[in-house]
Amino acid sequence: MAAALVGGVYGVAGTIAHSVMWGPIPVGIIVAAIACAAILVAVRALTHDRGAAVAAGLGMIGMLVLISGVGPGGSIVVPDSLSGQIWTYLVAGIVLLVIAWPSFARTPVRTEAPAAQEPEPRES
Repeated sequence: MAAALVGGVYGVAGTIAHSVMWGPIPVGIIVAAIACAAILVAVRALTHDRGAAVAAGLGMIGMLVLISGVGPGGSIVVPDSLSGQIWTYLVAGIVLLVIAWPSFARTPVRTEAPAAQEPEPRES
């Protein structure tokens, strides 16, 4: 529940900030993508649970979809432009990448020592 709430907050913040430009540089998309990726990686690393990362990712994508439509006053947060489409697919890609990343902490550990090799008998 908390992970979905955190993901939703970052999804709203990133969605609102994605359209910020500094000249020709899309600073909003860059900063928002880094922030969303960082929180997803942090949730996955700190909880050691893929389910928490899924919840945060669903919260992020859910809030993106929720506030992407036309608001009650007619305002549009994510316009149907190139930057809006890039932001939508970028968030989904980041969520899929973090969730699908393998967990290296659970690699099998060898518990037994290798068998000692017996010397070969020599013929005299």
